[in-house]
Amino acid sequence: MKKILFILLIIISIKVNASVVVMDGFSGRVLYSKNQDERKLIASTTKIMTSIIALENGNLEDEYIVGKEIKEVNGSMIYVKEGEKLTLNDLLHGLMLQSGNDAAMVIANNVMKYDEFIANMNIKAYKLGMYNTSFENPHGLNDNTKNYSTAYDMALLMKYAIKNSSFLKITSTKKYKVKNYIWYNKNKLLSDYKYLISGKIGYTKSSGQVFVSSAIKDNKLLIIASIDEKDKFNLHKSLYEKYFSLYNKYKIIDKNTLPFIIRENSNDYLYINNDYYMMLKDNEIKDLNIKYNISDTSKYISIYLKDNLIHKEKINSLSYLNRTNKVKQSLLFWK
Repeated sequence: MKKILFILLIIISIKVNASVVVMDGFSGRVLYSKNQDERKLIASTTKIMTSIIALENGNLEDEYIVGKEIKEVNGSMIYVKEGEKLTLNDLLHGLMLQSGNDAAMVIANNVMKYDEFIANMNIKAYKLGMYNTSFENPHGLNDNTKNYSTAYDMALLMKYAIKNSSFLKITSTKKYKVKNYIWYNKNKLLSDYKYLISGKIGYTKSSGQVFVSSAIKDNKLLIIASIDEKDKFNLHKSLYEKYFSLYNKYKIIDKNTLPFIIRENSNDYLYINNDYYMMLKDNEIKDLNIKYNISDTSKYISIYLKDNLIHKEKINSLSYLNRTNKVKQSLLFWK
């Protein structure tokens, strides 16, 4: 009872101007929100996107030479020296653990041209549906350039980022040593909450405390983003416990049985590539509605919770003849 009251107290005491989102890490459905679409400065949580662009366009073993770009930033640093050589893997650990603004500049100037790197951050944001987000730098300082986003958009970004195994490995590392450097993860919730798998904090005077994190408990996946909330670690921990207890994981679509459910009277084999999961309360199952749209021009699945569209996915089509040939080729390969 005391634990429940503590959790409720924490949630009720969320700062009035704070933005908070609790997201289902499988479906992207928002389970709780406060000011979720309000555009705000996001400080060093910018580096989630910086790391993703670097991981998707560079190689972890690549060596970069530290240049004059490190003199353009201040604040949180890993204090690398001009002319020093470090791998992208080293720099990403300095970026995500120690929140090195100098590491961000070295990465952005070496993975590709600096302006191209910033452009790619914004292109990726748009592709992920982060329509209220804009990046002007790779570090999050807001003296001369500013990065804006929302709690909802940052939760979307984390949902995408944790699918990258290298990102997950780096952001869950508590201590990293290279050369004469030792970097410690500033995300204290990694040590205080055993279910946390990833996270990034940020702070400037203008943005306030910013925190984006993800946790897994009993195969349930949640993501939390908070902006301008000082008591960030306690808030995230309490919200995780609350929503892990309220929701369970359900397989909504099974990719193996789907072709038999929606088989049409034609020569096409209809399928999807992956199973689809959602976090639901027990009493919400009855409100779930799955609709299949099968026509000559489009084939897709729509998942509704009551009247709200939660997910829409394209159904792939393959002729039975082509499918049979592919199966035969596969069997011959393994023979």
